[in-house]
Amino acid sequence: MPVAAKACGLRKGRYSEVGHIYLLTAVVHERQSVFSDWKLGRLLVEQMRAANDEGMVKSLAFVVMPDHLHWLVELRRGTLAALMCRVKSRSCRSINLKRNSQGRLWQRGYHERALRREENLKSVARYIVMNPLRAGLVQRLGDYPLWDAVWI
Repeated sequence: MPVAAKACGLRKGRYSEVGHIYLLTAVVHERQSVFSDWKLGRLLVEQMRAANDEGMVKSLAFVVMPDHLHWLVELRRGTLAALMCRVKSRSCRSINLKRNSQGRLWQRGYHERALRREENLKSVARYIVMNPLRAGLVQRLGDYPLWDAVWI
């Protein structure tokens, strides 16, 4: 992904450490509700699973909301920047192909928060996957198609 000059400043001091657990958030360009169409959300999930299957991360939990993604991962190989660049660029390509469109899908950058192993990861995962309920998208979590957690 091309990087804007100002975005470089956002990465100063960022450090990805293999073996650490991170909560990642990425937002759709202009907060469009692209993933209201769950079939498009599944294309994103495919790319996340590919990163997991190829050993870049161990995916612990995720939820794909209509205009953003929350993803709890343990970094296994590479950097967070490489992971997010890969998932965002490949999902953009497949979603644009499906919609017969071009252009940006994601806002530049992403937010990450390193979690300590002492933190209750199950509670963090539960908070992540409950987003559709808090947003009023469904009455029961089982009715929402775009989430997963290793504990559930």
